[in-house]
Amino acid sequence: MSTLFTKILNGDIPGRFVWREPDVSAFLTMGPLADGHTLVVPTEEVDRWTDASPETLARVMEVARRIGAVQVDVFGAARAGLIVAGYEIHHMHVHVWPSNSMADFDFASAEHNPDPARLDANADKLRTGLRGAGYGEFVPEA
Repeated sequence: MSTLFTKILNGDIPGRFVWREPDVSAFLTMGPLADGHTLVVPTEEVDRWTDASPETLARVMEVARRIGAVQVDVFGAARAGLIVAGYEIHHMHVHVWPSNSMADFDFASAEHNPDPARLDANADKLRTGLRGAGYGEFVPEA
C-alpha cells in the first residue's frame, strides 16, 4: 500500500515541490513550523531512517543541507532546523525549516491551517533561492 508521501510523489495528491530528482524530492509541509518548512523524502518507501541504505540517507541529508542553506538566506533565519521524526507517516522524511531559536523546534506550535497563498509564495521564494544557488536542474516549475 502506498504511503501518503508516495501518493504526493506520484502526483496523486498535490504537493508544493521545491526539489525533484529520481531518488529524492522535497515539498512544503501542510503543518509548517515556519515559512518555508520543507519535507525531504526519498522516493523509496523506507519507514525508519535507520533502515535506509547509506546512499539514500546520504542523499536525503545532502538535499536537506542544500535546502536549509537557502532557507537561511531567503527567509532571513539564523539557522536551518532539522528533525527526523517519522511517527506521523511511515515513510522516512526529514523536516527542514528556517529557525531563529530552540522555540522553533516545538511541533505543538505547528500551523494547522496555513493560508494556501502564503504556502505558494513560500514555495516560489524557496524555488527562486534554490535556482540562484545553482540547483536549477533539480527545481521544478510551480
